[in-house]
Amino acid sequence: MMFKRFLILICITFSYALNAQEDLVAREYFNSGEFEKALSSYKKLYSKNTKNNNYLLKIVKIEQQLELFKDAEVRLLEAIQKRAAPDLLVELGYNYQLQKDTINANNYYNQAITTLDDNANNAYRVGRTFENLSLLDQAITTYNKAMELKPILNFSMQLARIYGEQGEIEKMFSSYIDFAEANPNYIDSIKRYVSDFISEDNTNENNIFLRKILLKKIQQSPNLMWNEMLSWLFIQQKEFNKAFAQEKAIYKRELESLDRIIELGLIAENQKQYEEALSIFNFIIETTQDIDTKLTGHLKVLQIKTKIGLPETYQDIKTDYVSIFETYGKTPQTLDLQVNYAHFLAFYLDNSTEAIALLKDTLTYNIPERELAIVKLELGDILVLEEKFNQALIYYTQIERNLKNSTLAQEARFRVAKTSYYKGDFKWAESQLKILKSSTSQLTANDALDLKLLISDNRAEDSLQRALKKYAKADLLAFQNKNNDAIKILDQILEDHKTEVIIPQALLKQALLFEKLQDFEKAKNNYQRIIKDFKDSILMDNALYNLAELFVNQLAQPEEAKKLYETLLFNHSDSIFAVEARKKFRALRGDALN
Repeated sequence: MMFKRFLILICITFSYALNAQEDLVAREYFNSGEFEKALSSYKKLYSKNTKNNNYLLKIVKIEQQLELFKDAEVRLLEAIQKRAAPDLLVELGYNYQLQKDTINANNYYNQAITTLDDNANNAYRVGRTFENLSLLDQAITTYNKAMELKPILNFSMQLARIYGEQGEIEKMFSSYIDFAEANPNYIDSIKRYVSDFISEDNTNENNIFLRKILLKKIQQSPNLMWNEMLSWLFIQQKEFNKAFAQEKAIYKRELESLDRIIELGLIAENQKQYEEALSIFNFIIETTQDIDTKLTGHLKVLQIKTKIGLPETYQDIKTDYVSIFETYGKTPQTLDLQVNYAHFLAFYLDNSTEAIALLKDTLTYNIPERELAIVKLELGDILVLEEKFNQALIYYTQIERNLKNSTLAQEARFRVAKTSYYKGDFKWAESQLKILKSSTSQLTANDALDLKLLISDNRAEDSLQRALKKYAKADLLAFQNKNNDAIKILDQILEDHKTEVIIPQALLKQALLFEKLQDFEKAKNNYQRIIKDFKDSILMDNALYNLAELFVNQLAQPEEAKKLYETLLFNHSDSIFAVEARKKFRALRGDALN
C-alpha cells in the first residue's frame, strides 16, 4: 500500500515538473516572437488543463498576433458558454476591436459591464481586464458603476491611476483623496503618488488643483488629515509659514505633542528658511510646558541666531545663553545648551579659556558615556582651535577607546586624522583615513575619502609637500573662523603653485570661504575657473553644483543655474550631487517633481 502511494506521488511530481518545463518552453517561444511554435505549445498545455485561464488568454493573444481572429472568437465563445467569466466578454469585444468592428466590440464591453448589476464584485475582473487592454474609459465606467451599486466597494485608487495615465490630474488627485478618506493608513503612500505630479512652484497648475481639493475637504469635514496633507503640500512648495499655520491648527485641536511642529522647524532650518524656523521654535518655547521641549526650542533658536548672526549681534546671543542658565541652571538637563555655548564662546567670541572650563565642569556629571563623548568632541575641537593638538588627541582617543565601533568613535578617529593633517603629519593622517573609508557612517566615510585623496594626490605630486602644508594651514585657519587669513594663504598657493594638482582644491576652498563672507562674485569667478581650466579634476562636479546653487540662491540667474545642473547630469551622472541636481533642474524647468 505504501509502495503504491509512493509511485502515485512520483508520477504526480514528474507530471508537475514536465508541465512546468512545457510552460517555460511556451513562454520562451512567445517572448522571442515564434508565435506558431508558442501556439502549438500552449494548445497542448490548455488541452491538459482547460480551466487555466492564463493558457486560454495566451492562445487568444497569439491567434490575434497571427490575425486568426475567427479562431480566437470561437475559442472565447466556447469558454464563455462553459463558465461565467465576465472578463472574457471584454476579451471577446477586444477581438472585434482589433478587426475594426466597433459595434460588436462595444456590444460585448457593455455586456461585461452589465454583469455588475447581478454582482458588483465582477468589477475587479472586468475593470482590471479593461485596464490591461488600455480601454481606460470603459475601466472608469466599470469602477464608478460598481461603487454606485455597492458603496462599500472602493476603486478610488484604480481610478486615480487611470486618470493619471490620461493626464486628468485634478480627477486623479480627487480619487487619491477619496481613497485616503476611506483608508487613512494609506496617507503616506498617497503623498508619494501625488509627489510625482507636483513641483516646488506654488503657481504650478497641479499644485493649485491639489490645494483647492484639500481646502474644500477642510471646509466639508473636520478631519485633521486634510490639514496634515495641506501642510505637506506647503512644505513641498517651501511655504513654511503656511505649513506652520496648518500645524498650529492641528496642535490646537489635538493638544497632544509638538513633535510635528518641531520637525517642521528642523525642515525649515535645513532649507535655510531661518526666519520661518525662528518663528516655529519661538512658538514651541512659548507653548510647551515640558522643560526638555522648551530647552530644545531655546537651543535651536540660539543655533540659528548664531548661524545668521553678525559680530555686532554676538553679545546679545551671549546674553540669551546666560539668561537661560540663570533660569534652568547648568545641569545634565542643559548639557546640549552648555556644549553649544562653549562652542559659541570659543569660535565666535574668542574665549576658549571660559569654554574649556565650562566643558571640563560637565565631565563631572553622572551621565552616559555617549553624552560624555559629545562633550569630549567639543573639547578636542576647541583645543585644535587653540592649536593644542596633542591635548585634543587625548580626548578624541578616549572616545575611540570607550565607544568602540560606534559612529561617535568613527567621528573621533576622523578628527584624529584631521588633527594630524593640521600638524603636517600627512603619512599618519593618511593611514587613519584609509581605515575610515569603509566607515558605517556615510558622512564620515565621504569626508575621510575626500581628505585622503587630497593628501595622497599632493604627496605624489610634491615630495616636500610644500603646497599641501600651506593648504593644511589655510584649512586650519578656516576651521578657526579666520577666513580672511585663510584666503590670503590660498592666494599664495594659487600664485606659487600654478600647475600643481592642488590648484582646483585651493580654488574650491577659497570659493566656499568667499561665500561665507558673502563675496559672491569672487566665489563665482573661482568656480568658473575650475570649470574652464580643470575639466579633468575630480572637483569638477563640486564646482558645477556649487556654482549652480550660487546662481539660484544668491545671484538670481536661474537660467545659468539650469545649464550647469544639466551639464552635471549629462557629464557627471555618477556624482553624489546628481540626484539633487536632477531634482533642481526639473524644478527650474517647471516639471513635476519625483
